[in-house]
Amino acid sequence: MNRASLSKSSPDAYNKLIEISNHIDQQAVSLGMEEGFIHLLKLRISQINGCAFCVRLHTQDAQKCHVNIDKIALVAVWEEADYFSEKEKAAFLLAESVNMVHSGHIPSDIYKKAAEYWNDEQLALIEWISIIIGSFNRIAIASRYKVKP
Repeated sequence: MNRASLSKSSPDAYNKLIEISNHIDQQAVSLGMEEGFIHLLKLRISQINGCAFCVRLHTQDAQKCHVNIDKIALVAVWEEADYFSEKEKAAFLLAESVNMVHSGHIPSDIYKKAAEYWNDEQLALIEWISIIIGSFNRIAIASRYKVKP
């Protein structure tokens, strides 16, 4: 059985989500976040959500931004890898916490740790990036986007 493609059956809504995503990415870059790292955040959330389509997409996007392939490969185990700065680790932890809504509220210690490295605007954008990629993950998963070699 084929699934309805949410992006094709509601293109206006899907395009609005793309616009919001692009706007958030542009804001993040303008506030000093590296584009490659933005893709690593999206990659990590996509891994958690099990979205093969988005994992592949953001792996490729990170490569286009010249992120080291070892760093990309280690996103899934970022806590154990010395490839990531404390600042990046704090962002991963915050993004994961926003994405894991079934766990309850974002713990204050996680937010406080991220606030040591990121200003208020950047913190908000890390949260928005997690929210938006989570939405795209759900669209791709619900629509059963194919991931073929």
